[in-house]
Amino acid sequence: MSREHQPSRLQAAAERGDFLITAEVMPPKGPDTAEFLAKAELLRRRVHAVNVTDSNRAVMRLSPLAAAALLVHVGIEPVCQLACRDRNRIALQGDLLGAHALGVRNVLALTGDPVSSGDHPDARPVCDFESVRLLKAIGRLNEGYDWAGHPLNAPTALFAGAAIDPQCPSVSGLKSRFLRKVEAGARFFQSQLVTDFDRLAWFMDAMGHGAGQPILAGIFLLKSAKNARFINRMLPGVQIPESIIERLEAAPDPLAEGIAIAAEQVQAARKLCQGVHLMAVRKEELIPEILDRAGIEPLFTAWSQPAPVVG
Repeated sequence: MSREHQPSRLQAAAERGDFLITAEVMPPKGPDTAEFLAKAELLRRRVHAVNVTDSNRAVMRLSPLAAAALLVHVGIEPVCQLACRDRNRIALQGDLLGAHALGVRNVLALTGDPVSSGDHPDARPVCDFESVRLLKAIGRLNEGYDWAGHPLNAPTALFAGAAIDPQCPSVSGLKSRFLRKVEAGARFFQSQLVTDFDRLAWFMDAMGHGAGQPILAGIFLLKSAKNARFINRMLPGVQIPESIIERLEAAPDPLAEGIAIAAEQVQAARKLCQGVHLMAVRKEELIPEILDRAGIEPLFTAWSQPAPVVG
């Protein structure tokens, strides 16, 4: 198998059935990438891949494709998020071809948060595709054709993932959306923030295990009771239990308590699904401590990656 078509580390680990670990790092709001790269470097030995967000919550940031390429350049494997909100099908396919050419292999297909929630509320959303059609487009590119059926000069080798919300209150809606993404070619799933692990267990039994694709439970580092209440107010569909909020409120060091809670949740997820996706917004340097407390050993003693094959 040529280097160009070797599976990514994440794909190889998924296919082996390993417990997968990814972590989210936001690109900067500006061209200075030093802090972004420093945060990713702290995760080098602890995760299979670093998830690079695409203007999350519609707040404009550095291109996720550029940020992902920078990670490839320093030997850190990325998952490049790609949201349909800001690009039409031509631009989306162009970015996917660019991702492959730059050595980026893992892509998370997203519809994207509404522009009204971001820092450019007057922007016009594109939404030519949504996540299911984007997954199908990735499948066609991997077969050597664009969306319109025109041949490429070579096929891509992209490992496509999608988002899932096991706590969605509509069971029929959850099942329909999940199965459509599986059928469209999603090879792994990263979940939204999970707080109800009984619900996650139900989802895995009812749908997740049968799909045969790894599910990574979303684990969020809560920094304080105020932070938890803010998330409950601002993120639709998320309801952090009052018991967790009370725990944070009573703790002499709320951040340390948040680390303990996240570690407990990693341990809970380990019994239910094939991985975790860690989110520690502006505190990414604490992710290794969360994993240590959860009993997760470093994945690699050293992590180097060949330079990407360009062209």
